[in-house]
Amino acid sequence: MQSKIMRTTILLAAVLSAAAFSATQAADGYRQVPGVAGTVNSIGSDTLNNLMAYWGEGFRALYPNVAVQVEGKGSGTAPPALAAGAAQLGPMSREMTTAEIEAFEKARGFKPLAVPVAIDCLAVYVHKDNPITGLTLAQADAIFSSTRKRGLPEAKNWGDVGLTGAWATRGISCYGRNAASGTYAFFKENVLAKGDYKDSVKEQPGSAAVVNGIAADLGGIGYSGIGYKTSDVKIVPLAAEQGQPHIEATFDHALDGTYPLARALYIYVPKKAGQPLDQAVLEFMRFVLSREGQELVVKDGYGALPAEIIAEQLGLLNE
Repeated sequence: MQSKIMRTTILLAAVLSAAAFSATQAADGYRQVPGVAGTVNSIGSDTLNNLMAYWGEGFRALYPNVAVQVEGKGSGTAPPALAAGAAQLGPMSREMTTAEIEAFEKARGFKPLAVPVAIDCLAVYVHKDNPITGLTLAQADAIFSSTRKRGLPEAKNWGDVGLTGAWATRGISCYGRNAASGTYAFFKENVLAKGDYKDSVKEQPGSAAVVNGIAADLGGIGYSGIGYKTSDVKIVPLAAEQGQPHIEATFDHALDGTYPLARALYIYVPKKAGQPLDQAVLEFMRFVLSREGQELVVKDGYGALPAEIIAEQLGLLNE
C-alpha cells in the first residue's frame, strides 16, 4: 500500500544515478539580492518547526529588514491560515487533502503550490533499553489501532509482538500526536490503513513531547519525524509485510523506496501561475532550496533534496 506522499518520496529516487553526489554539494549557493524587506509568517507543521526556525535565523542574517514569524502547531493549521492570508508559508508533513485545496481555491481563486523541502523517515521509537529488533506494519497497527485493519489481534503487551522474559508481560504504552498533526494523519493512513487509533494512545502536543514521553517510559512506543531522535530512545526497523526484511530508517532507504514510512516534507505557498510571489517569500524559498538551506536540513536530522528536484521547484516558484 502506498499513499500519494509515499509515491512522491519515491519519485525523488527516480532522478538519482548510482554515481550521483550529495544534494548539499549539488545545490547552488544562495545569491543575495538587494532591497528585500517585509514580514514572512509561517503557520503549520510541528515536525518542521525547528527547521523553519533554522531557516528563519539564516534568512534574517542575510535580510535583517525581514521579520520571520514561525508558529508550529500542526500541519492541519497551515491550509486555513494560507487561505485566509494569515500566513505566506504553510509547512506541512503531509500533502494537503482535496478538501483543503478546494477550500483554499474557493478563498483565493487558485490552487496553492506544494514545494518539497526535505526528506523524512517517519520513525517508530521505543525506549533505549527495549530489546525489540523490528516490527511489521501489521504489528504496529495491532499496537496503535482499535480497528486493526491489517488483520492481527490487539497487541497489549510486548510479548504479543515477540519479546520474551520479563518483557513478555510488560504493557505497551502508546504515544502519538493529535488530529491537527500531519504526522498523525500520515501514520493513520500508512500504518493503520486509515483505521482508528486506540483511545489509550497518549496524544502529545508536539514531536519532541512524543520522544520525551517514550524516553521516560520503559514500555513506551510512539512515532515522530527522524529529526527528533535523542540518545534516550531507539528507532525500530520496519517491514512492510510479514516475511520481508526489517528496514532501518535511513535516507538512502527513503530514496530507494525500501523504508515503508518515507515521506517528503513540504512548504505550501500561495503561488498563482504567471504571477510573482511576494519578494520576501520568494527569497525565503530560494534560501530554503539553496546549498546553505539544505545544509540546515541535514543539521536538523533530515535528508536533503536531490539537485534535480531543487531545480524543478525553483522553476515552479518563478513561473
